[in-house]
Amino acid sequence: MLVAFDSFTLVATVFAAVYHAEVVALRVGEPFGTLVIALAVTIIEVALIISIMIAGGTETATLARNTLFAAVMIVCNGIIGTCLLADGLHHHEQAFQLRGANAALSVLIALTTLTLVFPNVTTATGGATFSRSQLIFAATVSLILYGSFLFVQTVRHRDYFLPVGEDGAEAHAPPRTKLRWSARHCYWHL
Repeated sequence: MLVAFDSFTLVATVFAAVYHAEVVALRVGEPFGTLVIALAVTIIEVALIISIMIAGGTETATLARNTLFAAVMIVCNGIIGTCLLADGLHHHEQAFQLRGANAALSVLIALTTLTLVFPNVTTATGGATFSRSQLIFAATVSLILYGSFLFVQTVRHRDYFLPVGEDGAEAHAPPRTKLRWSARHCYWHL
């Protein structure tokens, strides 16, 4: 019974955190809103992985790497594929910023290769691990790549990452000041 209560509480807390991150993201607008949601989800995922690794001992040594690989596969194949399919069925054609998608996927490919593929081909240590100097190099390159991507996304080519509606305005308006519940649905009300 305690495990069921803990599981329900964990799921409810995660959904509440993501909901509030989405409200904050809508308030700050694009592209900073995407960063807020990404930061919230990353913190939740890393906290869950670390707590499982601490509780699991040495048997969970590869859990972080396997979880990262699973997350990349789910996002690239599952979520993006489902969104493209659903939107294609509904609208019959996709509207997105090709330059922004190319920039994001380029950084994702480079980071994924650096963290998931290179450890398999290095020979400094046994198994799929980095030596200390290789780990420092991978961390430095990862920070530089992600920092460059954030600069491109928020400053240099910000317009590549802004959703554009049919009339040229932003696709999502920021939420209003308070949430009001009705019998059929909830909506923002001033």
